[in-house]
Amino acid sequence: MAVLALTNAVITINSIAVSDKANSITLTYESDSIEITSFGDTGHKFTGGLQNNSLEVALMQDFATTIPAGSPSTSVEALIYPLVGTTTTVTVKATSAGTSATNPLYTLSATFLASHTPVAGAVGELAMTTLSFTGGTLVKTTS
Repeated sequence: MAVLALTNAVITINSIAVSDKANSITLTYESDSIEITSFGDTGHKFTGGLQNNSLEVALMQDFATTIPAGSPSTSVEALIYPLVGTTTTVTVKATSAGTSATNPLYTLSATFLASHTPVAGAVGELAMTTLSFTGGTLVKTTS
């Protein structure tokens, strides 16, 4: 059985690469469970409802005023601050290798960002911001 150490994930937010600023990501794919139990059943029965996806990403904060043109790096604050209260698209891949059955691309579209904590940390710690995206539709691409 193959295992993977997550060391080279590829993450974009609003089509902007943020992998070089991220150090943690959790993508949860979920479907609401809708009870369809009826008289005569001897146990609960359920069917799948709407997708109820979420994504959490921890980013190393910076306060550059603009996203540098042509730069592989991204200003976290310039990218994230305008997204609060809106929906966006986030993509995630486990490695930088090509999209395939063993390295699928997950695209979370129309996901909502409710809040952003621009300043967080203690004396001497790295300034971080953790974003929690909710909702949206998840599509898995394998080619």
